[in-house]
Order: sequence, then C-alpha cells, then structure tokens
Amino acid sequence: MSLPASSNPITSVAPSSSPITSVQPTSYGGSPLYPQSNNPQLLSRLNLDLRGKIFPVERETLMLLPESVLLGLFPQGLILSKPASWEGGDDGVFTVDFDPDCFQYILSFWSSAQTAFYGTPTSPGLFHSQQSIPSNPSDPTSDQSQNPLLSKQAIIVLREELEYFSITKSGGLAKTDMTTGLPNEELKALKKNCGQALENKKSIFAALERNVSSVGNAAEAHLIDMLCMSGFNRSDSWGFRACEPSRNVITSMALVLLKTGIMHPEDPKDGGVPWIDAQQMSTAQKLLLFWRKPARKCWWDGVEVQVPASTSSKSGETINVKVWARRVWTLELSLVSGILTECG
Repeated sequence: MSLPASSNPITSVAPSSSPITSVQPTSYGGSPLYPQSNNPQLLSRLNLDLRGKIFPVERETLMLLPESVLLGLFPQGLILSKPASWEGGDDGVFTVDFDPDCFQYILSFWSSAQTAFYGTPTSPGLFHSQQSIPSNPSDPTSDQSQNPLLSKQAIIVLREELEYFSITKSGGLAKTDMTTGLPNEELKALKKNCGQALENKKSIFAALERNVSSVGNAAEAHLIDMLCMSGFNRSDSWGFRACEPSRNVITSMALVLLKTGIMHPEDPKDGGVPWIDAQQMSTAQKLLLFWRKPARKCWWDGVEVQVPASTSSKSGETINVKVWARRVWTLELSLVSGILTECG
C-alpha cells in the first residue's frame, strides 16, 4: 500500500523546488534488466568481473537488487541469455565497470538483512513473529495482502554521485598546457588531492543541510527529517565512499533498514505478539512510493578543501582550494525477498 503522490510533501511540490524528482513507472517485464525467470536459456549463475575481481552471483539474487544498483552495474541493460563461457559451463562471465568494494557492501548488507528478517533453520527471524499480528478490517496496515512491510524486509537505498571541479588560482603551479590542452603534473596532483579530501568528508547529510541553510528550502529539510525518522541518523556516514579511477567522480552508497513501526517484544521467548506504531508505519509507507521507482535530486555545492601546496612542498604545507561539486542523489526503497541466496 502506498499513499497517493498528492499527499507526499516530496513529490507534490513544484519541480523547481522539489528535492526529489520521481522517475515515471516502467514496465519491467520487457526490460533486459528484468528478463523472464522461466526462460530455460537463462543462466542460473553469473560471474561478474568487477574491475578484475570475480563475483559468482545467483541470477535470483541479482534480480532482487534495487533498480538504481542494477542501472549502475548495467547501464546498457543485461541480457542474461548470453552464451556461457567455454571454461565456466553454465557460468557466464560479464565484465562490469563497478567498484567491487561497493558491490560487496551491498551484497553483505542484503544477506544480513535477509537472515535477520527471515531467520535460519535454527533461529526464526522477525518474519515468523509478524505472522501473528492480528488483521483489523478497519486498519489496512494490518493486512499482509495490502501491506508488504509486514512480510518483507525493507531497505532504504541512498546513492550519491559527486562530480567535482577544482578552481585553480591564476599564476599558480597547477595549470593546463595551452598548446596541448592537457593538465600538467601539478594540476593532476591537485585534482587527485581534492578528490581525496572530498572522499574523507563522509557525513551523509552535511552537504544537503548546507544547501538547506543557504537557500532555505523547506522541502529538502523535510526530506532529511523523513529519512532520519525512517532509519538514518543525522550524524551517519556513508557506508561506502570512494573516488572513481581516472575520473573526477566520487561514488557513495548508504543502506539502512527501514523503521516500519512494527514493534516486537524485547524477549521473543515471552511469546508476545508484535504490534504496530501507526505514526511510524505511516511514515514508512510514504517511502513505498520509491519502491522500484528511484527518485533523483541534483544540486551544486561549493566547498573549500585543504590540499598539499604542490608536489614538492614540505609535509604539512597546504593551500585552500575552492571546489565545485555537482551532487546527484538517488533514493529508492527495496524489499528483500526470502529467496535471496548468498554468493559463493
């Protein structure tokens, strides 16, 4: 169950002031990212070659990842009926330009979330106890057929792509060769050091809060409030953050379990029945608007960073450099299924 867009303070504001612009719903049946699972020609397992690191991944696991992650992995789409490699038998090898540490972070979080919610053969998870929540005809949030949050683990997926531009000073050592148009070694080092300085700024909401303070955008302030009510904390850091090789781009990812408002007894052995906090559940259901419909926000952010003065400067000798950053946030909600399988 999801609320109509008109009742959502994020999607109901005018496009010029909206912190999130929702992507129109897509038909997933014909997409190369979502091929029919009953096709006998499809590979059951794929070997993903992420910048030299191989990840054996079950097809079912891959298809359960959020749309925004799949688009990052396969921007041109993925045909899962690709012929198997001669040495891998059923295992196809797909070369993917995606950070392997980021992918490992996603898979590990998904696996932990699935185990905690659905449990193991020896230890039941939250899903087992939530089956005992009584259905109330006057409360649709208590009906499992109407509310997927009762039967699936929800994860908030927040991704940032930051493209940065270093502003050099006239007469400085860092410059572009006017004859070739190429940066000299000082400029290359400056850009690399600026990227590392930005990478070390790991606070998730600092840049957005700075933007809220400068322009007074109430919708963006509400976005932060809603995310912090739903699982994040204002002081949280990105779960993964790294510079892209050979590009002035920093990719960040943060995953957090959605606070659904389903309250469980402190000691499951007591046999108590979980209950629903209606206010928290209402907030959680607003985020269902972003299930399989990633939403994006883009803004410019100016910041100063301290970097080494030059490639030959003494240790500790720094200069301040102005950096302009184009930040693109992607927000999505994902529902973890009980059929998730771990990589091996």
